[in-house]
Amino acid sequence: MKVVLQRSKKASVTVDGEVTGSIDSGYVLLVGVTHEDTEKDAAYLAGKIAQLRLFEDEEGKMNRSILENGGEILSISQFTLYGDTKKGRRPSFVAAARPEIAEPLWHRFNEALRGHGLPVEEGVFGAMMDVSLVNDGPVTIVVESK
Repeated sequence: MKVVLQRSKKASVTVDGEVTGSIDSGYVLLVGVTHEDTEKDAAYLAGKIAQLRLFEDEEGKMNRSILENGGEILSISQFTLYGDTKKGRRPSFVAAARPEIAEPLWHRFNEALRGHGLPVEEGVFGAMMDVSLVNDGPVTIVVESK
């Protein structure tokens, strides 16, 4: 699994004109699943993300986790994270897991985040989504399970 994490001051996802998820301070997570990913990968990434220290403490150093800071998560499935651009001009997405594998694993990942005590809002799997966010910092980190 691969997650692009963006620290955010505010974010939302809209599908067909309807807001499906929105948060204030926290993380926007773009989540990609590949063929060999398992529930173990989902649990590992959820724990890692819950504990990452990406919020400033009183001295301005990144020493506080989202749990300590009281933030929220907006999780968005994104198969394009596994796009391969090595050949040609059009990305190949053969490394992305098929929807019947990716969707349940994405939901399991979101549940694992909730299991750490994090409020999680979601996009809609497989939908065309409009994502709006105010990036905080900006802080953008790529976290992978492999």
